[in-house]
Order: sequence, then C-alpha cells, then structure tokens
Amino acid sequence: QVQLVESGGGLVQTGGSLRLSCAASGQTFYGYTMAWFRQAPGKDREFVASILWSGDNAYYADSVKGRFTISTTVSTVYLQVNSLIPEDTAVYYCAAKWGTRSINYNNFDYWGQGTQVTVSS
Repeated sequence: QVQLVESGGGLVQTGGSLRLSCAASGQTFYGYTMAWFRQAPGKDREFVASILWSGDNAYYADSVKGRFTISTTVSTVYLQVNSLIPEDTAVYYCAAKWGTRSINYNNFDYWGQGTQVTVSS
C-alpha cells in the first residue's frame, strides 16, 4: 500500500526557511513524477514543484522559482523552502503520478496528509 508521509512544516518569520520531507513507501516510484502542491484557506490547491523520481526534470511554479528547491533521495522527496513570505502560508501536500509531469492536481494518484507552513509577517 502506497504511503506518502510529509513532515517538516512549522511557523517561521518572513525570510525564514524550512525543509519539507515526504517519505514514500509501498512500491517502487521509478518512472513516477513526484510533486508538491499547497492549499491556503479558501483557495484551490496549487502546484508548487515537481521532479522525476530519478531526480531529473525539476519544474517550479513561477511564484516559487528561485526560492524553493525540490529533490529526491532513495525514499524521500524534499522541498527546501527559502525566503518565505506570508503568501507561502498553506498546507503543503506531497503527491505522486505515473509518467511525465503535470501541474493539475487531478492527475495525481497518491497523496500525503499534508504539513502546515505558516509564515508570519
């Protein structure tokens, strides 16, 4: 059974950093695209970043480009979030889909439970 378990969220001040982790288990993820999405209160879930499980083809939303970095290791997907601003406040979700990247959350098959990131001004 596939499990994606996020951790690493928290409360930080503007300009701060966090490293979000997504521990993936239950099957091999080679050939999968792994992604991070986020959802702020009252807003739709939005794409943040994605990467192939092999570590190739990292792709970012314009709003986080240059501040966030997605990476993978043997069993974990990371999202390093730097230079945080209040607009980054949201629940961050890890997701997985077979094949090439997508920014549409409806195309993803597996989801974690989310981790809260709150940025104070």
